[in-house]
Amino acid sequence: MTAIYVDADACPVKAEAERVASRHKLPLFIVSNGGLRPSQNPLVETVIVPDGPDVADMWIADRAGRGDVVVTGDIPLAAKCVASGARVIKHNGEALTQANIGNILATRDLMADIRAADPFRQGGGRAFSKSDRSRFLEGLERMVRAAAAD
Repeated sequence: MTAIYVDADACPVKAEAERVASRHKLPLFIVSNGGLRPSQNPLVETVIVPDGPDVADMWIADRAGRGDVVVTGDIPLAAKCVASGARVIKHNGEALTQANIGNILATRDLMADIRAADPFRQGGGRAFSKSDRSRFLEGLERMVRAAAAD
């Protein structure tokens, strides 16, 4: 059965993921290292992992596989999940696939090197918008349907 895993730390679309999971009656795992209010929805399991680098990522990567959907903005986690056969979507609705994850991971690493070389070149990017939220909902709906067909 398809499950949805959300890398919940700093995730702006938890409520939207819960709506889609409820509509399809799918289990939803909200994974973080704390600080989240648990949902009353019986389909939603709030998973609190111990503090530590990438502990939530490892929890998701160890469980997500073919037929599952992962919501994350963490590119190394996305790469692991794609490799295990899961479908992955970023918060802005961008799908991460076998076809694009290598380039995205390489770009992420390059940008980290550039930022490390120039401490004044720091930027947060653009703000999360209503259109990002809408693209996410549309993309997650598409992914859940495709995952159910796997």
